[in-house]
Amino acid sequence: MPLLSLHRVFSGYHADTPVIRGVDLALESGAFVALIGPNGCGKSTLIRTITGVVPVMAGQVKLEERPSRTMSRRTLARIMAVVPQESTCPFAFSVHETVMMGRYPYLSRFRQPQPADHEAVHEALRLTHTWDLARRSVSELSGGERQRVIIARALAQQPRLLLLDEPTNHLDINHQVEVFDLLYELNRSRDLAILCVTHDLNFASEYCDQLVLMHHGRVVATGTPDEVITAEQISTVYGIPVRIQPGDGGAGPRITPVTRKARDPLMAR
Repeated sequence: MPLLSLHRVFSGYHADTPVIRGVDLALESGAFVALIGPNGCGKSTLIRTITGVVPVMAGQVKLEERPSRTMSRRTLARIMAVVPQESTCPFAFSVHETVMMGRYPYLSRFRQPQPADHEAVHEALRLTHTWDLARRSVSELSGGERQRVIIARALAQQPRLLLLDEPTNHLDINHQVEVFDLLYELNRSRDLAILCVTHDLNFASEYCDQLVLMHHGRVVATGTPDEVITAEQISTVYGIPVRIQPGDGGAGPRITPVTRKARDPLMAR
C-alpha cells in the first residue's frame, strides 16, 4: 500500500481560489521523488497541503491508507517530518538542543528526554555527519552545516517519510551536492521515503527515482527521469528551449537551457 496518497486534491489559501487543482499522487515506502516545475506552479503549496498547513478543499490526503485529517499532530509527526524552505532559529540554541526539538512527538510537557530520545538524537547527528557540531550554536554555522542540522532535527522524529521544500535553496554548489548526497544515502540505507521540492532539474534527474512535473497547480507528468525529462515537456512547461543529453554512468538525462544568445547569431558577436 502507498505510504502517502493524494486523490483528486484541491487546496489553496482562499476558499474560492484553489492553487492545487485535482492532484493525484502515490508515494511508496523507500521512494525518492522530486516535485519539479516553474515558480508559482504549486510545488510548495502541495507540500503544505500534505502537512495540513494549507486546507484541503476537495479530495483526500492519506498516510498509510488513513485520512490525514483524522490524525493528531503528534501521530502525523511520527510518520512524516518536514524540512521547510526557510528555517530560522531565533535563539542561540546548540545543535544538540535543536536536534532534540525533533523529539517533540514523543515528549509530553513535563516529561524529560529519556535514553531512547537521546539515542535518536545521537543517531540523527551521526547520520547527518553533524556530531562534531553538537555543542556549537546554530547561529555560528554555515548555510550547509545549518541545513544538515535541520535535516537531523527532522530525522530525530524517526519518520518514515521526509518532506523537503527546496533544501538546497541559497546554498553554493558544493553544499548542494552535500545535501543531495546525504538524502540519497538516507533513502538507500534507511529505506526512508523522500518527497523533495527542487528547482534543480539536473539534481532531480540524477538522484531521484521518480519525478512529478507540475504546471498551473496540476500534475502534468509523472515517471522516471527519462520519462519526464524530455525536450518537449520541459520546453512546454518552462517556456524555454532546452537540450537533453543522456546521463553518464546510469545517471538521468541532463538539461541545458538554450539561451537567446545561443539562438541569435547577432547576440553572439
